[in-house]
Amino acid sequence: MEQQIENLHDQIKIFKMKKIKQFTTSIIATVLILSSFMACDEVGETTTGGTSAKNLAGEWFIDASDASGKVSEHELFSTYNTAANNNTLWLDDQNSFKKFKIKVTFEKEGSFSASSASNEYGSVTVTITNGKVEKEAAVSKGGHKVDKISFKAEFSNEPGVLYSYEGSRRTGFSEDE
Repeated sequence: MEQQIENLHDQIKIFKMKKIKQFTTSIIATVLILSSFMACDEVGETTTGGTSAKNLAGEWFIDASDASGKVSEHELFSTYNTAANNNTLWLDDQNSFKKFKIKVTFEKEGSFSASSASNEYGSVTVTITNGKVEKEAAVSKGGHKVDKISFKAEFSNEPGVLYSYEGSRRTGFSEDE
């Protein structure tokens, strides 16, 4: 008889433990379901915004020439915003040809310039004049209409020598590389 009572107590304990486990599982499932609905709650229209230089930023394939003709062809340049995110932009020749990375001042319509700008790649300062980005004013090697970039540069180690730079925005298509 004592054995039967003890077995009955064990069965009641097991029954209670199962009920506690079921209750806990249902609470956890309810919390997860409710939190998933809350995570999907729309907060309305959001806009990501962009940098101040977003219309001028990109990679460019550029040819350079001096008074005697082309001196460098199809060099990869980059233009990108500065940390200040104001009206300044990095103009970077990726350490090729004349090796310069300078900050230029730009206007919303796409013009840019710099006067004796410090060069991150060396001690030579750079002056940029007649800089501009024109929307869909160039054709890439593969025949795609793309933005055009052009500017003139004078380097402090070659006073009076003007280099003309002109190129097109990089598309990423293999035929344009």
